[in-house]
Amino acid sequence: MVIKASLMAVGVCSTVLLAASTAVTPPPTDLERNWPQWRGPLGTGEAPHAKPPLEWSETKNLRWKTPIPGLGKSTPVVWNDLVFVTSAIPKTPTKPGAADAVHEFVLFAVARADGKVKWQKTVHVGQPHEGTHQDGTFASGSALTDGKRVYAYFGSRGLYAFDFTGKPLWEKQFGQMQTRNGFGEGNSPALHGDTMVVIWDHEGADHIIGLDTATGKEKWRTERDEPTTWATPHIVVHDGRAQAVVPGTNKMVSYDLATGKILWQTPGLTLNQIPSAVSGDGMVYAMGGFRGNMARAVKLSEAKGELTGPPGLVWSYDKDTPYVPSPLLYRGGLYFLKTNSGILTQLDAPSGQPKYTERLAAVPNVYASPVAADGRVYVTGRDGTTVVLAAGPKPEVLATNVLADPMDSSPALVDGDVFLRGARNLYRVSDR
Repeated sequence: MVIKASLMAVGVCSTVLLAASTAVTPPPTDLERNWPQWRGPLGTGEAPHAKPPLEWSETKNLRWKTPIPGLGKSTPVVWNDLVFVTSAIPKTPTKPGAADAVHEFVLFAVARADGKVKWQKTVHVGQPHEGTHQDGTFASGSALTDGKRVYAYFGSRGLYAFDFTGKPLWEKQFGQMQTRNGFGEGNSPALHGDTMVVIWDHEGADHIIGLDTATGKEKWRTERDEPTTWATPHIVVHDGRAQAVVPGTNKMVSYDLATGKILWQTPGLTLNQIPSAVSGDGMVYAMGGFRGNMARAVKLSEAKGELTGPPGLVWSYDKDTPYVPSPLLYRGGLYFLKTNSGILTQLDAPSGQPKYTERLAAVPNVYASPVAADGRVYVTGRDGTTVVLAAGPKPEVLATNVLADPMDSSPALVDGDVFLRGARNLYRVSDR
């Protein structure tokens, strides 16, 4: 009887182990697998299901490159078989960033398979009311998609929704933004569920708006008090509540996505706030690096009202933070670049303790935000060079890849592909 019972127990255990070993992990959803917004499916720079190539060049692993007319520094957005980019095409001779010419504001839909333009839609034709920074463009805000519609945002030129065949669905106008020092516009909306968030911080009346994604109608509007902010809102869900986190010079503020009410706020970061926040494991991280250095970490379970220290405001860090590139959160590491340089710092995200600071000689100047997938970190420099590092506590460079096109747009990682947008071309690289 003892032997029989033992054999039965072994059989039960074997069955349990067999069931566990044969359990099938569900495939990622389209929202998880694609690159639906400028910081990827998680809003952190990570593509959790991608396995992009390690190496590429103009002659290696280049699947196609497609010329994109006009000027734009928006990140490619990818949904299944389509890649979306925005551009501003000057209709009369002009220098980049000048407001003295009529521009055509265009959304391009490019076939992922062969790089051919499937359709393009001109949403507005007109002369901008002000110029841009010398390194800026009139199409620096990225498109975004929820898999139902694709949205193209041109700030003072409006927000436009299309279906995937290019059929116009709705548009929304917000007025004219007056940016600090005439530096121009450059943030993107963010969305979650059926709500899209648009931040409108400039040298006039400021507000944040929640829109219905199906109709473009306002759900709520909350007044703010900030100088010009170029940061894209970051949406995080905690305890079943979605909130939009917006870093700023005066305050970093979190808004309830359903109502627009303020949930919590911290002291501000630095002037000319451009980097967007990231989040993971119940924490939010934000930083700025113009005329100062500041990074802050907030614990969401303790975040309510005004946060000035623990337990809600967990740590601050005041060295080597970025001016333009947003940080990357990947496998417990918080990666960021000093100002607009190739000096890369990694912190242990929960504690804020530094792991390393390393100069990446191959990318001395960087505007693009770092991205990550499959155990690697990708940093793209302004000259078209991308350095690939192993993710981890030590700065191990695995590859240096060069394309003959200046690049300020952040890469997009989907499946086995990297999509890069240069000054002249849109690229797809893959080793599969």
